[in-house]
Amino acid sequence: MEAIVTRGLTKYYGNILALNELDLKIEKGRCVGFLGPNGAGKTTTIKILCSLIQPTKGEAYVNGHDAVKEPAKALRNVGAMVETPEFYSYLTPSEMLSYLGRLRSIAVTDLRTRINKVLEIVKLSEWASTRISKFSRGMKQRLGIAQALLHDPPVMILDEPSLGLDPRGMYEIREIIKEAVKEGKTIFLASHMLREIQEVADSVALINKGKLLAYDRIEKLENFFRATKIHVQLLQPIPQGKLAKIEKLDHVKAVTAEEKSLTVSFDGTETEQAELLSSLVKDLEVPVVSFKPSLEALEEIYLKLIKEGN
Repeated sequence: MEAIVTRGLTKYYGNILALNELDLKIEKGRCVGFLGPNGAGKTTTIKILCSLIQPTKGEAYVNGHDAVKEPAKALRNVGAMVETPEFYSYLTPSEMLSYLGRLRSIAVTDLRTRINKVLEIVKLSEWASTRISKFSRGMKQRLGIAQALLHDPPVMILDEPSLGLDPRGMYEIREIIKEAVKEGKTIFLASHMLREIQEVADSVALINKGKLLAYDRIEKLENFFRATKIHVQLLQPIPQGKLAKIEKLDHVKAVTAEEKSLTVSFDGTETEQAELLSSLVKDLEVPVVSFKPSLEALEEIYLKLIKEGN
């Protein structure tokens, strides 16, 4: 069963088309990255799913309920963070979460335990009694994650959750999302940062100028476009003659060499990658230290699709 469904979802702001006939189906238990540049339509989509704005036309369903016609039912079991979260600055995190928990009808006997748990998860326990007015943007992002987790929802909709965080904070947010996925939660994660999506999502929906460009599991997108780059670390430089032989191997499109490394542009499957490694080591006697398909493959797909969509 799908946790999130959109059909022909379209949104105009005046004469500006922000969302163009968006069709998405996100199955329960999946982590889907919603990837696109700023202004692509990501936040517009999330605001419609969270019943903050209405579409010009089309439908949006969350947990089987119409997000426009039945917002209370649609969002009952959803945790969301939309854009940069803001809170009552005169409250502390504990007070803010207590207020939000009561709005969520969390039992008083359970609320304190949940507050302590989510503050620990987002690394804000030591700031639990500090007024939010003293918080940095990154700390507010953490608190935004905490309120989304507070009622332990099966579905989470997150809009740029790592915005404003330092590298360590980004890592910690990714770990929180990974743990939520392990628990079986459905995650719909909007971001313009490719690395963030690659680290946590099993599928990616690419969007640009309001139009869905591609939607599939990451490995299927990479296999379809065959944009893999393989980085090969060497024990020592290899002679030019061997480099020419590598270029003639099956599925090798191009090879660039530096002192002790090779970058191979490759259009084969994982099985064929294994055959390439075997050929390098056994047949050509290349002194391979490491052999690593590059995560930049998805980046090439992304940039290619955005360019074609312009």
